[in-house]
Amino acid sequence: TASSSFVKARSIDFGNAHWTKGFWAERFALCREVMVPTMGRLMTDGERFRYVGNFEVATGAVEGRHRGPKWNDGDFYKWLEAAAAINDPDIEKQLDSLIELIGKAQEADGYIHTDVQIAQREGKETPRFGNPLDFEMYNMGHLITAACVHHRATGKSNLLKLARKSADFLERTFANPTPEIARHGICPSHLMGLVELYRTTREKKYLDLAIKLLNMRDLVTNGDDDNQDRVPFRQQSVAHGHAVRATYLYAGAADIYLETGDRTLLEPLNLVWDDLVAKKLYITGGCGALYDGASPDGIEDQKQITRVHQAFGRDFQLPQSTAHNETCAAIGNLFWNWRMFQITGEARFADLIEHTLFNSVLVGISLDGTAFFYTNTLRQLNPMPVPLRWPRQRQKTMGCFCCPPNVVRTVAEASNYAYARNERGIYVLLYGGSQINTQLADKTPIKISQQTDYPWDGKITFTIESPSAEFSLVLRIPAWAKDVTIGINGKQGEQPRPGTFHEVRRHWNTGDRVELNLPMPARLIEANPYVEESRNQLAVARGPLVYCLESTDLPADVSLLDILLPQSAKFKTQRIDDLLPGMVALETAGFARANSDWSNDLYREAESENLREIDLRLIPYFAWGNRGESEMSVWLPIKR
Repeated sequence: TASSSFVKARSIDFGNAHWTKGFWAERFALCREVMVPTMGRLMTDGERFRYVGNFEVATGAVEGRHRGPKWNDGDFYKWLEAAAAINDPDIEKQLDSLIELIGKAQEADGYIHTDVQIAQREGKETPRFGNPLDFEMYNMGHLITAACVHHRATGKSNLLKLARKSADFLERTFANPTPEIARHGICPSHLMGLVELYRTTREKKYLDLAIKLLNMRDLVTNGDDDNQDRVPFRQQSVAHGHAVRATYLYAGAADIYLETGDRTLLEPLNLVWDDLVAKKLYITGGCGALYDGASPDGIEDQKQITRVHQAFGRDFQLPQSTAHNETCAAIGNLFWNWRMFQITGEARFADLIEHTLFNSVLVGISLDGTAFFYTNTLRQLNPMPVPLRWPRQRQKTMGCFCCPPNVVRTVAEASNYAYARNERGIYVLLYGGSQINTQLADKTPIKISQQTDYPWDGKITFTIESPSAEFSLVLRIPAWAKDVTIGINGKQGEQPRPGTFHEVRRHWNTGDRVELNLPMPARLIEANPYVEESRNQLAVARGPLVYCLESTDLPADVSLLDILLPQSAKFKTQRIDDLLPGMVALETAGFARANSDWSNDLYREAESENLREIDLRLIPYFAWGNRGESEMSVWLPIKR
């Protein structure tokens, strides 16, 4: 957004910030060394669910049929984006050959969608854009986004050339939208992609196309909430329907606002954000509570009610053990909040970016970088109360592989969310050992290094490494942070307020230091009483992290469901190395009921509880499920 017109906090250029040491540097190193190469082998060698193989068949070089879901092309493009973002010379050579293959598969007019192309090659009557659920535009949207990232990361234009060709095809195909073709904007990654293509090429036709495709949704007749097209976008006020499709739509609309300033888009974005955060967001930042829901719920006109897949659910409907919380929905929400932060410069959006990254994105991938969650429960039980579609142990591969490459590209590009800039100086959004080397609009060079053991410790030091200049260092003070202190070259600064950006403006000299201290006591959290599944229960957080109790840390004779947490619980921190080096666990005293058998009872007469005191250890939620099969819970019943 360096040249975007309606931005309060601009993104920095690709590569201007990088992780140096600590938590995020370790995650990025794992992404470069394990996540991207391991997933690359799966993309190239997989047979049951093909990725690269589908492109080879589409060219005619290899015989076969299309394998995997219709959106596999998009999943491959996500991985390609991640591979470009890590900027590894060996991977770059592989990418050049894969881009050449994509070019061979692409039709002369720019169309590319291997599922339809292979069907046509087999002689089947499968028209282009014959079925909205073919995900053609979704796949091309991810191709376009990957091409923009590849161009910025490598300086090459070979993939960008193919992306422009596909975008030009979309421009011709949807030149005169009709209600019949309006539903093809399903899961609209293309909105973000086209706006990014405009930013990359400065060709306004791509922005105009994004606007047209957003407005095209309002032509839909007999739409439904599954695709957010039952109600015209500018009339929407609540988060409804399929959580991935919704958050992609909101992120794309926010992108269009950043370029056009169309305030008719901003009003629904603000209303929907307020609704989501106040009524439908999990404590972990996850969203999309239900595998299947109904919408709009409870209306008189039964004909309007439609099935909604992977849905937000009703207000305050936040089940724990059956929580859906697709990882892609968390990532879509991150994309949306990043853009809302850029629009407003407000800390509430930046807080949610960090919270989502730590708690609902990272949980989607194992600590060794090789296995993934599609859905993210808040309570895992053995046995589970009901059979579920998706497994509650991380999988190395899965039939719908949209989430794994989405996580990998997000980790690969996380440093892009760490900083932003305006005409006065630099915003700091994410805390982690890092360095930013950029310049302001007036060409003032800025180089700052950040040293910290965050999120395990709240002490953060910034060192100015650029020449003397006046500018602002704008520090995010999380809403959870109390009694925060800021020191400048050893002298106490102003007391900042939680939930704000605190601007430190001065004439800086090389070697100046800013010390930010964010105290991190453990916090007991309770839910709104309307969240029925969390009544009389507590969750535990420390700093930006939500914690959970895993059965691996309980005595063998104690069931997870028999644990109670005192409302007056006091926690001590303990460094542990069996999951991640230096990870901070929380330890406290709790209580366990005498193990009881409910196998044949739905109800029974209440009796005085027979409790014994036990030691409890809680670990960060993102780290659960890495020590074999286990039970786990974020929420624990209160012992008053």
